Amino acid sequence: MAFKKGLRELGWVEGKQIEVEYRYAGGDLDKLSEFAAELVRLNVDVIVAGPGNGPSIRAKRATTTIPIVMVAVVDPVSNGLVASLARPGANVTGVTFEVTREQVGKNLELLKEAVPKASRVAILRNPNTSTHIPYSKEAERVAKILGVTIQFAEMEVSNDKDLDHALGAVINERANALLVTPHPFFVDRRQQIVDFAARHKLPTIYFSSVFVNDGGLMSYGPNLQDMWRRAAVYVDKILKGAKPADLPVEQPTKFELVINLKTAKQIGLTIPPNVLVRADKVIR
Repeated sequence: MAFKKGLRELGWVEGKQIEVEYRYAGGDLDKLSEFAAELVRLNVDVIVAGPGNGPSIRAKRATTTIPIVMVAVVDPVSNGLVASLARPGANVTGVTFEVTREQVGKNLELLKEAVPKASRVAILRNPNTSTHIPYSKEAERVAKILGVTIQFAEMEVSNDKDLDHALGAVINERANALLVTPHPFFVDRRQQIVDFAARHKLPTIYFSSVFVNDGGLMSYGPNLQDMWRRAAVYVDKILKGAKPADLPVEQPTKFELVINLKTAKQIGLTIPPNVLVRADKVIR
């Protein structure tokens, strides 16, 4: 695990200089809240929460005093986790999962390369974010260059009911590929989205490797392993006396292309060699 390796490199060996309490909720939001409350009762020195927004949000609800290091959080300012990236201002800091609009265009290009016959691409998006409009405009710009039709209609998701409706629209509109844009809601519901794509044999590209690790086809986005290593640096500084409020939130610096060949085989897709050779990680 990159986090443990990062700690060791900084002189923190588990079982000797440091004890680590692990909790994994498997996407269960109720369990996240239970685990956060449990860690607060244990009076740990720092809580590392991630990936995604759910763990960090529930950790902050559980404590305003124990330092929290967030990992791969989307838009932490709008979500009330920090006051600003430069000056977090409370007990939370860490690494964001900020994705530029250019990456949305890059993901559309990669999807078209992986699925040359794709002519109609559905784009799953959430309007309740400041990046909604620039993401959409970039997708439209790149789609014209690639000669593909993109479908936004009924893709505006904000709750479970709308997600079911949006996924149903993907099939009804006969999309032959799917692109999922960055939003914490999609991370929390990733298994539902991944299962949908597999069930309908729909080639899908995601913005994070967490989807691919759970059975998604492919992703291009910030390198999660690097984020976990950087989280270890925050823990090191906090245990040595630094305050989260004084540690600026960092943004991604390394990106990765991850491809799941097991999933490709299941949906009857052959990934072109020119795409496969560029992958940073291949799940076989």
